[in-house]
Amino acid sequence: MKFHLRASFRLSADASKAEAAISVFFSNAKNIVQKGAPEGHGAKIIEWKLTGNRIDLIIDSDRYVRAHDALLRLRRPLAELLGNNYKIGIRGLDINEFQIEVESHRDIGHKIPYVRNIRYEDGFLKLELDVGENGSLGQSEIEKRIPDRIVNLLEEKLQTYGGKSEHWELLWESSPKESNYNKDPTNEMIKRNWIKHGASRGQWIYGPQATQLFRTFEKIVLEEIIKPLSYLEMIFPKLDTWDVWKKSGHAKGVYPEIYFVCPPKTRDPAFWEEVMDYYKVTHEVPQELIKEKIDVPIGGMCYAQCPTFWGFIQGATLPNDDLPIKVFDRSGTSHRYESGGIHGIERVDEFHRIEIVWLGTREQTLEEAEKLKERYKYIFETILKLHWRIAWVTPWFMAQEGETGLAKMEGAGTVDYEALLPYNGNWIEFQNLSVNGEKYPKGFSVKTQLGEPLWSGCSGVGLERWASAFLAQNGLDPENWPEAFRKYFGNMPKGIRTL
Repeated sequence: MKFHLRASFRLSADASKAEAAISVFFSNAKNIVQKGAPEGHGAKIIEWKLTGNRIDLIIDSDRYVRAHDALLRLRRPLAELLGNNYKIGIRGLDINEFQIEVESHRDIGHKIPYVRNIRYEDGFLKLELDVGENGSLGQSEIEKRIPDRIVNLLEEKLQTYGGKSEHWELLWESSPKESNYNKDPTNEMIKRNWIKHGASRGQWIYGPQATQLFRTFEKIVLEEIIKPLSYLEMIFPKLDTWDVWKKSGHAKGVYPEIYFVCPPKTRDPAFWEEVMDYYKVTHEVPQELIKEKIDVPIGGMCYAQCPTFWGFIQGATLPNDDLPIKVFDRSGTSHRYESGGIHGIERVDEFHRIEIVWLGTREQTLEEAEKLKERYKYIFETILKLHWRIAWVTPWFMAQEGETGLAKMEGAGTVDYEALLPYNGNWIEFQNLSVNGEKYPKGFSVKTQLGEPLWSGCSGVGLERWASAFLAQNGLDPENWPEAFRKYFGNMPKGIRTL
């Protein structure tokens, strides 16, 4: 990896009288720009030149002390030299040219922020960053380490090119269950008028029968998990702003899967009059005209339920006596744009979940995760009587950042619960449980009273997925359902008939 940087220090006054001292400074600057690098590595000042109130520099480097870091390292001692001895300050930095070379076995067709041009040559990707008077990379971006993020992004793209399989490791599988049912439950629910397609893609309208099935799953979760483990109900917002997703980590990769939320530019009826008039005349909604009148997205519809919870305790210090904190939310729908992968009720854009969240010390968080696993096992084995299995998978917070394998924090990670679909022989993920380590508490600046690291976990109960797994193995006729489940369900509602 190579870096080539042309930059300037802007001074508060003409520094001609300090030229000799500046010359000595740069002659001895090796210790500054190569500190911490292996012998023979680091940054090198190729050239410097004083012109009135500017010092122009050319810096070349390798990965050990990158050129922009060397520039920042030089700023403070140079400012002390000029300030203490000549009453001259450093007003700022100008980036005049910045080139980066990264070893690669191939070209890359991606557009990268702050990169003006990128080409593949002699086993290197050569990047020309967008600098200069009209460029976007300046002092602020250098101080924010934007070049490092560009390199990290590039290496991630090179590493994940062509797709990289995520980790999956079978932990446990139940004994096979006898089942004479082999039909797609979604198709059967449609035939029986339990469900109908909604107006939007990946959306269903659930009739009384399907709704009672969902409510039964909720009742089981409440009676078998929430009450015994003493969880408290909350209502989490269902609109996630960018600020929430930045802190939760979702902002790194959520964009292809979210429904964006855009507010109107104004609520003034006069501003919208032409839209309303167009509809009155044509009975068509002028979508292109509306697009001109809505503002930029402020975020998106709920993608994963738990991030908005953290705003309740953001920046807080929690008393250790109150840990672990255990809450859940079941107040609304979640939304994900599933592209071409929507199928039946198990893969939809609008879905219903119960989100379980807990946080405490590392030991408390891991202990609570085990308690939840025991309760799930009881439900799936004794009440729903499913053929199911558990797998250790790549945690969401690693998969979303382009990483695979197991979690970096010992004890953290995700388990998926999968059920067999007899009608096609596939397994469906119908439940998950994640121990997220310190990720959320650190992201939202939440601490414990005694300063111990705070951990958290979350587990989503997807009602559509539970229904798909249960009905695929047990069918739609209550007489074929497990007795323990029928007791929770009660009598089948009559439903709505049409002629």
